[in-house]
Amino acid sequence: MAFDDVSFTVAPGEVFGFLGPNGAGKTTTVRTLGTLIAPTSGSASVAGIPLTSNNGPEIRQRIAIMPENPGLYKRLTVVENLQLFAGLYGQRNPGPRIGEALESVNLTARAHDLCGNLSKGLRQRVGLARALLNEPAVMFLDEPTSGLDPVAAHEVLDLINGLRQRGVTVFLTTHRLDEAERLCDRVAILNTTLRSVGRPDELRERLFSRSLVVETLAPLPAPDAVFGPTTGVESWRPEGPSSYVLTVDDPRNIAPHVTRALVSAGADVVSITESQHSLEDVYLQLINDDPEAAAR
Repeated sequence: MAFDDVSFTVAPGEVFGFLGPNGAGKTTTVRTLGTLIAPTSGSASVAGIPLTSNNGPEIRQRIAIMPENPGLYKRLTVVENLQLFAGLYGQRNPGPRIGEALESVNLTARAHDLCGNLSKGLRQRVGLARALLNEPAVMFLDEPTSGLDPVAAHEVLDLINGLRQRGVTVFLTTHRLDEAERLCDRVAILNTTLRSVGRPDELRERLFSRSLVVETLAPLPAPDAVFGPTTGVESWRPEGPSSYVLTVDDPRNIAPHVTRALVSAGADVVSITESQHSLEDVYLQLINDDPEAAAR
Protein backbone atom coordinates (compact mmCIF):
# COMPACT_ATOMS: atom_id res chain seq x y z
CA MET A 1 0.00 0.00 0.00
CA ALA A 2 1.32 3.45 -0.87
CA PHE A 3 1.42 6.39 1.51
CA ASP A 4 1.38 10.12 0.89
CA ASP A 5 1.77 13.37 2.84
CA VAL A 6 3.50 11.74 5.80
CA SER A 7 5.77 14.04 7.81
CA PHE A 8 7.07 13.50 11.35
CA THR A 9 10.21 13.51 13.45
CA VAL A 10 11.29 10.99 16.07
CA ALA A 11 13.56 12.08 18.91
CA PRO A 12 16.64 10.04 19.89
CA GLY A 13 15.79 7.49 22.57
CA GLU A 14 12.04 7.83 21.97
CA VAL A 15 9.56 4.96 21.65
CA PHE A 16 7.41 6.11 18.73
CA GLY A 17 4.19 4.25 17.96
CA PHE A 18 3.03 3.97 14.36
CA LEU A 19 -0.65 3.03 14.29
CA GLY A 20 -3.23 2.47 11.59
CA PRO A 21 -5.59 -0.06 10.02
CA ASN A 22 -4.44 -2.82 7.69
CA GLY A 23 -3.52 -1.36 4.32
CA ALA A 24 -2.83 2.10 5.76
CA GLY A 25 0.80 2.10 4.59
CA LYS A 26 2.58 1.35 7.88
CA THR A 27 4.75 -1.49 6.61
CA THR A 28 5.51 0.39 3.39
CA THR A 29 6.66 3.37 5.44
CA VAL A 30 8.91 1.17 7.58
CA ARG A 31 10.33 -0.62 4.54
CA THR A 32 11.04 2.75 2.93
CA LEU A 33 12.78 4.16 6.01
CA GLY A 34 14.66 0.89 6.33
CA THR A 35 16.03 1.31 2.75
CA LEU A 36 14.19 -1.78 1.49
CA ILE A 37 11.99 0.30 -0.84
CA ALA A 38 13.13 3.39 -2.74
CA PRO A 39 10.87 6.42 -2.19
CA THR A 40 9.28 7.92 -5.30
CA SER A 41 9.16 11.45 -3.86
CA GLY A 42 9.88 13.43 -0.72
CA SER A 43 12.87 13.27 1.59
CA ALA A 44 13.80 11.69 4.92
CA SER A 45 16.72 11.22 7.29
CA VAL A 46 17.24 8.01 9.26
CA ALA A 47 19.62 8.00 12.22
CA GLY A 48 20.72 11.44 11.07
CA ILE A 49 21.64 10.21 7.57
CA PRO A 50 19.77 11.46 4.47
CA LEU A 51 17.73 8.67 2.91
CA THR A 52 19.29 8.25 -0.54
CA SER A 53 20.28 5.20 -2.56
CA ASN A 54 23.96 6.00 -2.04
CA ASN A 55 23.52 6.20 1.73
CA GLY A 56 21.66 2.89 2.00
CA PRO A 57 24.63 0.83 3.28
CA GLU A 58 25.53 3.46 5.88
CA ILE A 59 21.92 3.66 7.14
CA ARG A 60 21.66 -0.13 7.40
CA GLN A 61 24.72 -0.13 9.67
CA ARG A 62 22.86 2.19 12.06
CA ILE A 63 19.43 0.54 12.16
CA ALA A 64 17.79 -2.83 12.80
CA ILE A 65 14.44 -4.13 11.57
CA MET A 66 12.56 -6.89 13.36
CA PRO A 67 9.54 -8.08 11.36
CA GLU A 68 6.52 -9.79 12.92
CA ASN A 69 8.07 -13.14 11.97
CA PRO A 70 11.78 -13.01 12.86
CA GLY A 71 12.65 -15.55 10.14
CA LEU A 72 15.05 -17.63 12.21
CA TYR A 73 16.62 -20.88 10.99
CA LYS A 74 14.82 -23.44 13.12
CA ARG A 75 17.39 -26.21 12.64
CA LEU A 76 20.12 -23.99 14.04
CA THR A 77 20.62 -23.17 17.70
CA VAL A 78 20.06 -19.70 19.08
CA VAL A 79 23.77 -18.90 19.10
CA GLU A 80 24.28 -20.38 15.62
CA ASN A 81 21.54 -18.10 14.28
CA LEU A 82 23.20 -15.10 15.86
CA GLN A 83 26.62 -16.11 14.53
CA LEU A 84 25.17 -16.35 11.04
CA PHE A 85 23.61 -12.90 11.18
CA ALA A 86 26.69 -11.38 12.82
CA GLY A 87 28.61 -12.63 9.79
CA LEU A 88 26.16 -10.88 7.50
CA TYR A 89 26.84 -7.67 9.42
CA GLY A 90 30.55 -8.25 8.74
CA GLN A 91 31.39 -8.56 12.42
CA ARG A 92 34.67 -10.22 13.32
CA ASN A 93 34.93 -12.11 16.59
CA PRO A 94 31.20 -11.64 17.33
CA GLY A 95 31.25 -13.86 20.46
CA PRO A 96 31.27 -11.04 23.04
CA ARG A 97 28.59 -9.07 21.19
CA ILE A 98 26.40 -12.19 20.91
CA GLY A 99 26.83 -12.80 24.63
CA GLU A 100 25.75 -9.23 25.41
CA ALA A 101 22.72 -9.49 23.12
CA LEU A 102 21.62 -12.79 24.71
CA GLU A 103 22.02 -11.33 28.18
CA SER A 104 19.95 -8.29 27.17
CA VAL A 105 17.00 -10.51 26.27
CA ASN A 106 17.51 -13.00 29.13
CA LEU A 107 18.36 -15.90 26.82
CA THR A 108 21.88 -16.83 27.90
CA ALA A 109 20.67 -20.13 29.33
CA ARG A 110 18.94 -21.05 26.03
CA ALA A 111 21.89 -20.21 23.76
CA HIS A 112 22.36 -23.80 22.58
CA ASP A 113 18.68 -24.70 22.16
CA LEU A 114 17.38 -25.27 18.65
CA CYS A 115 15.23 -22.36 17.54
CA GLY A 116 12.64 -24.82 16.27
CA ASN A 117 12.10 -26.02 19.85
CA LEU A 118 11.42 -22.54 21.25
CA SER A 119 8.02 -20.99 21.90
CA LYS A 120 6.97 -18.02 19.79
CA GLY A 121 7.70 -15.68 22.69
CA LEU A 122 11.26 -17.00 22.99
CA ARG A 123 11.75 -16.75 19.22
CA GLN A 124 10.66 -13.10 19.41
CA ARG A 125 13.36 -12.57 22.02
CA VAL A 126 15.92 -14.22 19.75
CA GLY A 127 14.77 -11.83 17.01
CA LEU A 128 15.39 -8.91 19.35
CA ALA A 129 18.84 -10.27 20.20
CA ARG A 130 19.62 -10.49 16.49
CA ALA A 131 18.45 -6.90 16.03
CA LEU A 132 20.82 -5.78 18.79
CA LEU A 133 23.93 -7.31 17.22
CA ASN A 134 24.97 -4.16 15.36
CA GLU A 135 24.12 -1.88 18.32
CA PRO A 136 21.54 0.07 16.29
CA ALA A 137 20.68 3.69 16.93
CA VAL A 138 17.18 3.08 15.54
CA MET A 139 15.21 -0.15 15.81
CA PHE A 140 12.06 -0.81 13.76
CA LEU A 141 9.74 -3.33 15.46
CA ASP A 142 6.75 -4.62 13.50
CA GLU A 143 4.03 -6.14 15.73
CA PRO A 144 6.57 -7.57 18.22
CA THR A 145 3.89 -9.05 20.53
CA SER A 146 1.57 -10.43 17.84
CA GLY A 147 0.33 -13.90 18.77
CA LEU A 148 2.06 -13.94 22.15
CA ASP A 149 0.40 -14.93 25.40
CA PRO A 150 0.14 -12.18 28.07
CA VAL A 151 3.27 -13.31 29.93
CA ALA A 152 5.44 -13.44 26.80
CA ALA A 153 4.02 -10.12 25.57
CA HIS A 154 4.84 -8.51 28.92
CA GLU A 155 8.44 -9.77 28.67
CA VAL A 156 8.83 -8.26 25.19
CA LEU A 157 7.43 -4.94 26.42
CA ASP A 158 9.94 -4.96 29.27
CA LEU A 159 12.70 -5.50 26.71
CA ILE A 160 11.47 -2.52 24.67
CA ASN A 161 11.54 -0.40 27.82
CA GLY A 162 15.11 -1.60 28.31
CA LEU A 163 15.98 -0.39 24.79
CA ARG A 164 14.58 3.04 25.66
CA GLN A 165 16.77 3.18 28.78
CA ARG A 166 19.81 2.36 26.67
CA GLY A 167 19.05 5.31 24.38
CA VAL A 168 17.88 3.25 21.39
CA THR A 169 15.18 4.93 19.30
CA VAL A 170 12.31 2.45 18.84
CA PHE A 171 9.89 2.78 15.92
CA LEU A 172 6.98 0.49 16.85
CA THR A 173 4.08 -0.62 14.68
CA THR A 174 1.32 -2.40 16.58
CA HIS A 175 -2.41 -3.08 16.61
CA ARG A 176 -2.43 -3.36 20.41
CA LEU A 177 -3.46 0.13 21.35
CA ASP A 178 -3.32 -0.53 25.10
CA GLU A 179 0.34 -1.49 24.70
CA ALA A 180 1.06 1.60 22.63
CA GLU A 181 -0.54 3.80 25.27
CA ARG A 182 1.58 2.29 28.06
CA LEU A 183 4.81 2.16 26.08
CA CYS A 184 5.02 5.00 23.56
CA ASP A 185 6.22 8.53 24.22
CA ARG A 186 4.34 9.68 21.11
CA VAL A 187 2.19 8.02 18.48
CA ALA A 188 1.34 8.71 14.85
CA ILE A 189 -1.95 7.52 13.38
CA LEU A 190 -1.72 6.76 9.67
CA ASN A 191 -4.40 5.98 7.12
CA THR A 192 -2.51 6.41 3.84
CA THR A 193 -1.99 10.02 4.97
CA LEU A 194 -0.94 11.05 8.45
CA ARG A 195 -4.04 11.71 10.53
CA SER A 196 -2.39 12.95 13.72
CA VAL A 197 0.80 12.75 15.77
CA GLY A 198 1.53 13.58 19.39
CA ARG A 199 1.57 12.26 22.95
CA PRO A 200 -1.51 10.16 23.79
CA ASP A 201 -2.67 12.75 26.35
CA GLU A 202 -2.24 15.55 23.78
CA LEU A 203 -4.36 13.68 21.24
CA ARG A 204 -7.08 13.07 23.83
CA GLU A 205 -7.25 16.76 24.73
CA ARG A 206 -7.23 17.72 21.06
CA LEU A 207 -10.15 15.46 20.14
CA PHE A 208 -12.34 15.26 23.21
CA SER A 209 -13.87 17.80 25.58
CA ARG A 210 -12.82 17.35 29.18
CA SER A 211 -15.66 16.20 31.38
CA LEU A 212 -16.74 15.03 34.80
CA VAL A 213 -19.04 12.06 35.38
CA VAL A 214 -21.35 12.59 38.36
CA GLU A 215 -23.41 9.80 39.90
CA THR A 216 -26.00 10.45 42.60
CA LEU A 217 -28.02 8.05 44.69
CA ALA A 218 -31.30 9.33 43.23
CA PRO A 219 -32.14 11.45 40.17
CA LEU A 220 -31.78 15.21 40.64
CA PRO A 221 -35.16 16.97 40.51
CA ALA A 222 -33.65 20.10 38.90
CA PRO A 223 -30.22 19.38 37.33
CA ASP A 224 -30.13 22.77 35.57
CA ALA A 225 -30.26 24.54 38.92
CA VAL A 226 -27.34 22.46 40.22
CA PHE A 227 -25.10 22.48 37.15
CA GLY A 228 -25.35 26.21 36.54
CA PRO A 229 -22.65 28.65 35.39
CA THR A 230 -21.60 29.35 38.98
CA THR A 231 -20.18 25.83 39.26
CA GLY A 232 -18.01 26.23 36.14
CA VAL A 233 -19.99 23.68 34.11
CA GLU A 234 -20.15 24.57 30.42
CA SER A 235 -22.86 22.04 29.56
CA TRP A 236 -24.30 18.78 30.86
CA ARG A 237 -26.22 15.75 29.66
CA PRO A 238 -27.82 12.78 31.42
CA GLU A 239 -25.95 9.50 31.17
CA GLY A 240 -28.56 7.42 33.01
CA PRO A 241 -31.34 7.82 35.56
CA SER A 242 -28.98 9.34 38.17
CA SER A 243 -25.74 9.87 36.25
CA TYR A 244 -24.62 13.04 34.47
CA VAL A 245 -21.74 14.01 32.16
CA LEU A 246 -20.55 17.59 32.68
CA THR A 247 -18.38 19.39 30.12
CA VAL A 248 -15.83 21.48 32.00
CA ASP A 249 -12.61 23.34 31.28
CA ASP A 250 -10.59 22.07 34.25
CA PRO A 251 -12.01 18.92 35.89
CA ARG A 252 -9.70 19.02 38.90
CA ASN A 253 -10.63 22.57 39.89
CA ILE A 254 -14.31 22.38 38.96
CA ALA A 255 -15.04 19.13 40.84
CA PRO A 256 -15.09 20.78 44.32
CA HIS A 257 -17.57 23.46 43.10
CA VAL A 258 -19.84 20.77 41.66
CA THR A 259 -19.62 18.75 44.88
CA ARG A 260 -20.66 21.74 47.01
CA ALA A 261 -23.56 22.52 44.66
CA LEU A 262 -24.79 18.93 44.87
CA VAL A 263 -24.58 18.87 48.67
CA SER A 264 -26.40 22.24 48.87
CA ALA A 265 -29.17 20.77 46.73
CA GLY A 266 -29.52 17.87 49.16
CA ALA A 267 -28.18 15.25 46.73
CA ASP A 268 -26.47 12.09 47.94
CA VAL A 269 -23.25 11.96 45.89
CA VAL A 270 -22.05 8.48 44.94
CA SER A 271 -19.05 9.53 42.83
CA ILE A 272 -17.49 12.34 40.83
CA THR A 273 -14.77 11.27 38.40
CA GLU A 274 -13.03 12.70 35.38
CA SER A 275 -14.06 11.00 32.16
CA GLN A 276 -11.10 9.15 30.67
CA HIS A 277 -10.63 8.54 26.95
CA SER A 278 -8.22 5.81 25.90
CA LEU A 279 -5.84 5.79 22.96
CA GLU A 280 -8.32 3.39 21.35
CA ASP A 281 -11.00 6.12 21.58
CA VAL A 282 -8.59 8.55 19.88
CA TYR A 283 -7.72 6.01 17.18
CA LEU A 284 -11.35 5.15 16.39
CA GLN A 285 -12.36 8.81 16.32
CA LEU A 286 -9.63 9.67 13.82
CA ILE A 287 -10.15 6.63 11.62
CA ASN A 288 -13.96 6.89 11.65
CA ASP A 289 -13.71 10.58 10.71
CA ASP A 290 -11.44 9.71 7.79
CA PRO A 291 -13.43 9.76 4.50
CA GLU A 292 -10.88 7.40 2.92
CA ALA A 293 -11.47 4.84 5.67
CA ALA A 294 -15.22 5.17 5.31
CA ALA A 295 -14.95 4.53 1.55
CA ARG A 296 -13.18 1.22 2.06
